[in-house]
Amino acid sequence: MLGEYRIEGRRAADIAASVERAVGSGELEPGQTLPPMRELAEELGVNANTVAAAYRTLRERGVIETAGRRGSRVRPKPATTGREYLRVDVPEGVRDVADGNPDPALLPTLAEAFAAAARQSDRHPVQYGEDAVEPELGRLARSGLDADGVPAGPVVVTSGSLDAIERVLMAHLKPGDAVAVEDPGWGSLLDLAPALGLRTVGVGVDDEGPLPDDVRRALTAGARALIVTDRAQNPTGAAITAPRARALRSVLGEHPETLLIEDDHGHRIVDLPLHSLAGVTHSWAFVRSVAKAYGPDLRLAVLTGDPVTVDRVHGRQRLGPGWVSRLLQKAVVHLWTSGTVDAGAVAASYGRRRDDLIGSLKARGVKAHGRSGMNVWIPVPDETGAVARLLHAGWAVAPGARFRMGSPPGIRITVSTLRSEDIEPLASAVASAVGPAPARRYV
Repeated sequence: MLGEYRIEGRRAADIAASVERAVGSGELEPGQTLPPMRELAEELGVNANTVAAAYRTLRERGVIETAGRRGSRVRPKPATTGREYLRVDVPEGVRDVADGNPDPALLPTLAEAFAAAARQSDRHPVQYGEDAVEPELGRLARSGLDADGVPAGPVVVTSGSLDAIERVLMAHLKPGDAVAVEDPGWGSLLDLAPALGLRTVGVGVDDEGPLPDDVRRALTAGARALIVTDRAQNPTGAAITAPRARALRSVLGEHPETLLIEDDHGHRIVDLPLHSLAGVTHSWAFVRSVAKAYGPDLRLAVLTGDPVTVDRVHGRQRLGPGWVSRLLQKAVVHLWTSGTVDAGAVAASYGRRRDDLIGSLKARGVKAHGRSGMNVWIPVPDETGAVARLLHAGWAVAPGARFRMGSPPGIRITVSTLRSEDIEPLASAVASAVGPAPARRYV
């Protein structure tokens, strides 16, 4: 059952830690069955309730799952390991188009932004007890949200999109609750939900966003929350259109108790309009980060939502980190107001690279997707083979397993650093690696 590995511990916490360490080190592999609780209790010389408590902790952390009479087993993609390990090691001389990073050439220099922020902070140092949100950042953020049609709501600042999403989920849900997520979708989010003890329910995606019928099925079956990406969906580049937004709002109107979380990480790198779904359900949150436009190390996102949700997030944040550095917030204000970044030019640059690659692949009979953002998604019949063949041809692409639950295989290519002279060689290599793919939705 467990091979050579022996679970150890006398307390529930120690037993859980023993299993978690083994999963993290690879000594226990995804899918391996754990001993029945009474059997393990007898072996360890502890009460069966102690083992039951350990298994409950492991389920809540997303390490194991329980399938009725079939017992408990290590999750297929346990949170302990994380999807970031499902990546390709890039040998020397191979082009990396798998990393999902923005183009460094399109990012602003940060020295002046932080120098300006530091000068302001020197004049007026931030003290304990002051507002968690820099007033000018809050004003600018709310003004931008208003212009994009996001409903009115208070603003808080978090350490990036994933931090915001985690705080919103924890403010409303409990372990065991189901969350509807895009499939394929953001790998970090697919890891986060089970790590919080939540069950993920996959919702199909096409170029216009989540499929309304899939959303309806998930919510009717009991999913308490829905997480959607408005634009630059990772990995597919999907962007919610106006007709799709109307259809999704109609579905959400049938389930007003649903917690809706919208992720707009594509802000300022996408030239497609926002079509927000917020305002239909009682509980909602809208997250807008700066990482893709200004650099991944700027760990800042703006969160708005209904007053109860925002108050819960702010209250819990106050008891933990307290606030996101006001110095960092001032630097972002400088970037927003200095005119050093032309958002339209950035979006157009990514758009040209995506369109050129998709067009070149189409000419070779290969179907690809990417309406927005910096990624292109290519359905493939054999994911492992395609990744290996492309690596041999000099291109490292991201395996779709990092982003999928039940959707068909695919590969993701990040176009950020592609030059015009790269497009044809890359398209030829992809065509040779995957062959012509039939036109189909990628869900």
